[in-house]
Amino acid sequence: MTANADQVRDESKRVKIFDTSLRDGEQAPGITLNTREKLEIAHQLRRLGVDVMEAGFPITSPGDFEAVREIAREMEGVTVAGLARANEKDVLRAGEAVREAKSGRIHTFIATSDIHMTHKLRMDRDQVLAAAVDAVRLAKSIVDDVEFSCEDATRSDVAFVADVVGAAIAHGATTINIPDTVGYTMPVEFHAFLTELRRRCPSLDDVTLSVHCHNDLGLAVANSLAGMLAGARQVEGCINGIGERAGNASIEEVGMILRTRAEDLGGLWCGMETTEITRTSRLVSRLTGYVVQPNKAIVGKNAFAHEAGIHQHGVLANPLTYEIMDATSVGLAQNSIVLGKHSGRHALSHALTELGYELDKDELNAAFVRFKDVADRKGAISAADIEALVSDEMRTEGVEGFVLDETSVTTASGTNPRATVSVIDPQGERQSGEGEGDGPVNALISAIDDAIGTHGRLLEYHVTAVTGGDDALGEARVVCDIDGRRYSGQGVSPDVLEASAIAYLRAVNASRRAEDADVTDQGV
Repeated sequence: MTANADQVRDESKRVKIFDTSLRDGEQAPGITLNTREKLEIAHQLRRLGVDVMEAGFPITSPGDFEAVREIAREMEGVTVAGLARANEKDVLRAGEAVREAKSGRIHTFIATSDIHMTHKLRMDRDQVLAAAVDAVRLAKSIVDDVEFSCEDATRSDVAFVADVVGAAIAHGATTINIPDTVGYTMPVEFHAFLTELRRRCPSLDDVTLSVHCHNDLGLAVANSLAGMLAGARQVEGCINGIGERAGNASIEEVGMILRTRAEDLGGLWCGMETTEITRTSRLVSRLTGYVVQPNKAIVGKNAFAHEAGIHQHGVLANPLTYEIMDATSVGLAQNSIVLGKHSGRHALSHALTELGYELDKDELNAAFVRFKDVADRKGAISAADIEALVSDEMRTEGVEGFVLDETSVTTASGTNPRATVSVIDPQGERQSGEGEGDGPVNALISAIDDAIGTHGRLLEYHVTAVTGGDDALGEARVVCDIDGRRYSGQGVSPDVLEASAIAYLRAVNASRRAEDADVTDQGV
């Protein structure tokens, strides 16, 4: 059911959902998504019903450009945006990336706060105003849909922001975004800022006013709500609230606020298909490696769990005693798919279709090989297992790098664990190594380093079970320092040590693929 389906919908009250998980979300430390992973997330965002997806920052690297272009080619029924700083090179690159989109948008921005202008841009107000106008004018010559953002708007002089956005609108901007870039403002302040901005710039009533709030003080969603109440009709954020530093507004929380409290919000509504929230959250979590905290609103595993006896009694008597939302409204209904080692390719294909995956013949064949290997070792394969395996395959598709061949770990009381590994290098040659450490995972990393000549340092290590039970698939995530930069990797296997070795190898592969980019300013 689409949110607020029982409401009489006033189009003037419609709030567009702008998802930037693929751009701002990917800027979070340790997240590196390949094109296949980005495409899968993009298709799921489309099923979720977002209005706009910001697919990337095309100028930053050839890989980001290609991902934006591929997403733009494939998406229908949703606007695909590319981010660009307010300069000719960025805008042209973003325009080329979204050129083939059915509905393409260039999102250009420049900072308007005195602290940014003085210390980062080294520009005065007249120069910033001129750069904004030039960027919007150029973007408008490429696409009809142009968004302009005043970076660090909430720490800017509202009079100057009014001048800049007024000029941007006059030269063709169709959406004006007011970001709380550093997550500093509070809801009452943000509401007052936007109210004053609209008073000073009446032309804002002729375009879409947008808000983009960061979560440094834990107020991103609250500030987004204040923005909507002040007239914003687009909210920007990320699935699971991922993003730079403390992250962005959680799009799933915004959607469920609009659904659950519609009557108290003056009829504000959005087109989000809320039953796709849980699946979207799981997919983004798996592919980014960012685990969702158990008590996270809407999508945390405890969001609909009740431990206290008095709560359990109340929920059994009437769910409304402690549940303000129906779990099925966010897609939490259990999927009954179970496959085994005797299941064939057709059964797997049918299960994948039910789970929302769209795989071509080669992708299905690769998934089937992996499925049969795990089924032989594990037994019954659940829907959650299938999702984990397919997500894991996306991490390697079309990516050249080292592949784990064999591992062996020996442990004994009183001695450090020792490990031996063999890996297949990008040329297809087998390389072997040995190592020891103060634990089996450290020993495996040491052995991999010995095999391929790397020197990684483990910064974070997480292992989770995909499902319950003794035979659950293990999902490992590592964050490593390799040559002074952070890289992450994930791996899935019935053997958690094997999953850990796979995860580390993928972090190494990410370090080998990394391209030095000149861009240091990553957006609003």
